Amino acid sequence: MQLREVRASDLDAFFAHQQEPEANLMAAYQARNPADRAVFDHHWNQILNDPKVLVRTIEHDGEVAGSILVFDGEAPEINFWTSTKFWGKGITTSAVDAFLAEFTKRPLTAHVVQDNLGSIKVLERRGFKIVGTEQIFSNARAEVVTENVMQLD
Repeated sequence: MQLREVRASDLDAFFAHQQEPEANLMAAYQARNPADRAVFDHHWNQILNDPKVLVRTIEHDGEVAGSILVFDGEAPEINFWTSTKFWGKGITTSAVDAFLAEFTKRPLTAHVVQDNLGSIKVLERRGFKIVGTEQIFSNARAEVVTENVMQLD
């Protein structure tokens, strides 16, 4: 696994990952229509051109496995997305470790829907603690879900 700068060609893989139904359910906060490429491209254009966002491609054996980023605002927040093809292989864990070594500002927050046990486990093993919960509407689930607000000090 390696983290690297995002290339324009990575966006096709990121878009394909966004189409995975199981990943959408775990992310919970997905776009209203994840198949809308124009909305996706607009969103990623904003991310890639925002100086407050540090974003990396997660690559494994030459394949784009996902992305990881932090919105470095008043309360920096980490987000990551890994294709279901790479779940359970330690790739996300390795990516989070490498990213946390690069981005060292603390405290760092994360929002994770409560039944996304894989992401919760990755974050807890890195020292994130649950500091609260929030109710959000999940487009992917078409219902209100509870997210854990997690923090790394």
